[in-house]
Amino acid sequence: MKKYLLRRAIYMLITVWVITIISFMVIQLPPGDYVTNMVTEMMNQGSSEIDPAIIEQLRDQYGLNDPVYVQYFKWIRNIVLDGDFGYSLALRRDAKELIIERLPMTFLVTSSTLIFVWVVALPIGVFSAVKKYSIGDYIATFVGFIGLATPNFLFALILMYISYKWGGNALIGLFSPEYATAPWSWGKFIDLLQHMIIPMIIIGTAFTAGLIRTMRANLLDELNRPYVDAARAKGLSETALLWKYPVRYALNPFIATIGWSLPGLVAGEVIVSIVLNLPTSGPVLFTALMEQDMYVAAGFILVLSFLTVIGTFISDVLLAILDPRIRLA
Repeated sequence: MKKYLLRRAIYMLITVWVITIISFMVIQLPPGDYVTNMVTEMMNQGSSEIDPAIIEQLRDQYGLNDPVYVQYFKWIRNIVLDGDFGYSLALRRDAKELIIERLPMTFLVTSSTLIFVWVVALPIGVFSAVKKYSIGDYIATFVGFIGLATPNFLFALILMYISYKWGGNALIGLFSPEYATAPWSWGKFIDLLQHMIIPMIIIGTAFTAGLIRTMRANLLDELNRPYVDAARAKGLSETALLWKYPVRYALNPFIATIGWSLPGLVAGEVIVSIVLNLPTSGPVLFTALMEQDMYVAAGFILVLSFLTVIGTFISDVLLAILDPRIRLA
């Protein structure tokens, strides 16, 4: 078990390192840089032609004249040695401050959505398998397909309309205006929970639908195994038999989805955060990519990718505990 976990941890670190290289290079692919965007914006606002010497001075000041690989090694070295993620060229703030400011709410939204997905998908998937081709199974399948087919941003607009039409208040953001800047209290916590419902449902619906189908297919396959008939012949009750053997074995692919669902949840969080004006990493990351604010964008991608591989590592550990045969793989 220790060798298995050590091997997975090494793979995790290598994966994060490769992600940092790819993401930093991809951010640099669009033509121009932050200074180019800034000069273009100033020209569009009516400024006169800017002296090329000043432009070159700005590029030297921000280190944009260095080759991409030099910029990358300086950036990653500062992170590893000093914990310095660089400086936001657009917001004139330390990139680390922006990440720390936005990351807790991002983690809260993503983790609560993952819990929601599991709590809803597992029982419905089991029910659909046990009661296959029943009315309940057809309803779950229909609702699942609707969830997969509806874009997140459209679903967000629909729920915002419903909350405003029948609740009298469009649940935008994670806090009501009176709690946005207030210190933490029981009232602010309850207000946060109320505002968490809509983004949690919106981001999690498509993944819930997919996991319901995964759980249903896995469990149907397990229910046809000979060991199920043998356990039933020994007099084991249907409920005890179901949860002791088939469900446990059907959970293997279900748990493995933690790793690949987290990137999707984070990607969905970006769009939903912009629509619902959530104080998460999504809007800041989108703005940084649009303005080629490379240190902020790369810093967010690094942290979010690290959390993603952590999720994959957790799923590997859970799978090893659930099925000892996996440790030999």
